[in-house]
Amino acid sequence: MDLIILIPLIISFLLTLVFLPKWIKKCQQVDLVWEDMNKYQHPKNVAASGGIVVVMAFLISVLVYLALGTFLFNNLVNVAEIFALLSVILILAIVGLVDDLLGWKHGGLSWRFRIFLAFVSSIPLVVINAGQQTIGLPFFGAIELGLIYPLILIPLGIAGATTTYNFLAGFNGLEAGQGIIILSFLSFVAYLTGNSWLSIIGLIMVLSLIVFYYYNRVPAKVFPGDIMTWAIGSLIAGMAILGNFEKIAVFVFALYIIEFILKSRGGFSPAKQSFGIPNRDNSLEMPYDGKIYSLTHLAIGILKKFKKKVYEKDVTYFIFLIQIIICLATLIIFKSSLFV
Repeated sequence: MDLIILIPLIISFLLTLVFLPKWIKKCQQVDLVWEDMNKYQHPKNVAASGGIVVVMAFLISVLVYLALGTFLFNNLVNVAEIFALLSVILILAIVGLVDDLLGWKHGGLSWRFRIFLAFVSSIPLVVINAGQQTIGLPFFGAIELGLIYPLILIPLGIAGATTTYNFLAGFNGLEAGQGIIILSFLSFVAYLTGNSWLSIIGLIMVLSLIVFYYYNRVPAKVFPGDIMTWAIGSLIAGMAILGNFEKIAVFVFALYIIEFILKSRGGFSPAKQSFGIPNRDNSLEMPYDGKIYSLTHLAIGILKKFKKKVYEKDVTYFIFLIQIIICLATLIIFKSSLFV
């Protein structure tokens, strides 16, 4: 059974490996390409919305996982939870794709409408009453939330994770790499907490993202688009809710909470983007006269204290390093509840 369960993981990897190059080629043929904003003169040569391949590979592989459980092992446990999670991800992926088609330079969907749709997308998890309605707080002990949890906290969690995951973006490999790190860690947490089925779901996305990262790293041949970032954000929130490790997910999501705060300094204006200012050699300078409206700006500023020239991949790797440190710190903080 352990070997057979690897099948959906392999399928996710192979589907992305086969169809992502085809998507890139087709986008080049039909001129569905976006500007690479951290390159000098912003060449418009990168395939758009490649996240559609990741989402489809993920969906098909999860359905294969369900089929294996149904027909080979007669195991129908957690089917409702899995379909509810898939529904949330697909709704938000569609919203992300629409936003991609409208274009971020033209404002895309209004932020109010996006948040509204993010709340609406949480309905599948709400109706199955996902998660546990009891939380433990320091000094207060266990608190019963009742309907507050499914009707308020689940929609807030889905909307919050989905929209903020999309904030820390715009650098080659950043969104995919962060997805690999965070989802790998949460899959490990799910396994430790007895939710092995949820661990498999997370790893299915990770395997697809590994392939995507290869084509999305510097110099990118394809961009993820909101379709992928929204799907990843909703999966992170969904895993936390269904696995009942919301507090751990909040710690792991610390960079995105900081990014939300920094974006709020710029009033969430489309004019305050996360990009740097590229020189002729593609090294980056701080935008906005050194004012910081994103962690990417902060990363450029910090790295410039140690390097004369800072490149796009330096910023991406720096953020990866911080994220890994946060994951390790989270393990230490919550070790008593994980390693029992």
